[in-house]
Amino acid sequence: MLASVALQILPETLDDEHTVKVVDEVIAYMKSTGLNCYVGPFETAVEGADIDVLMDVMKECLHIAGKATYQGVAAFIKVVYRPEGDVLTIEKKVTKHHI
Repeated sequence: MLASVALQILPETLDDEHTVKVVDEVIAYMKSTGLNCYVGPFETAVEGADIDVLMDVMKECLHIAGKATYQGVAAFIKVVYRPEGDVLTIEKKVTKHHI
């Protein structure tokens, strides 16, 4: 695997219930891509072999959140990319903490 990304999406909404709804829509889309996803309390991590695919997924996440709020959205995106080698997988990073 050559790349992984983590996305924290912060939709501008009027209440927590709407915020959760928007974030849930974004996570549902991420899962629908077939990429390996890990949902955490502050961000969702996604891994894949192709950085272009991952960046397209991130862009679509912003579109989904933006359409759901009409007020705007902020996002923090972390990217690990190694064009010539492997990145640490989600499994290697967190499995030992969930036994």
